[in-house]
Amino acid sequence: MASLNGTFDATEVAPAVPLEVMPPGKYLAHLIESEMLPTKAGDGQLLKLVFEVLEGPSVRRKIFDQLNLVNRNEQTVEIAQRTLSAICHAVGQVHVSDSEQLHFKPLIVTLKVEPAGNDKYGVYREARNKVAGYSAANAGAATATAPRPATPGPRPAAAAPPPAARTGAAATPPWRRNA
Repeated sequence: MASLNGTFDATEVAPAVPLEVMPPGKYLAHLIESEMLPTKAGDGQLLKLVFEVLEGPSVRRKIFDQLNLVNRNEQTVEIAQRTLSAICHAVGQVHVSDSEQLHFKPLIVTLKVEPAGNDKYGVYREARNKVAGYSAANAGAATATAPRPATPGPRPAAAAPPPAARTGAAATPPWRRNA
């Protein structure tokens, strides 16, 4: 049992309603939270990202993504690095040492909808949004506020960043620290 520090009157607060899946399309958003976390298996690290939609009917809605930047599987790491590169290029910050350097800079997040059904482990999941890619918020951003159909296919592959010329702790990427 827990005391509510007084009486809560539910007639004075509108009840929460379940959020519906956002339609597939392109959304003007910005990164508001990022955090390196260990993977469930404990043998890697992922960068958890939270974006906030800036305009349109889904304004203030959150979009979630995670990049598995430290993993035994090289292909998994490559996919995560390409996605991080796409985010960096989209916000015009191509040399980053901390994910906070990417915060509060507008970009376009392309969403798709994964239909309801059993996942690869046989667990039933409701329909949910999944990030399909990132791009720059340029002159076309004004039309990106309303969802547009997502283009099928993998996330856009951005060019690999140039090798770091510096060495030392400042040049160590955030996913390599504390490992």
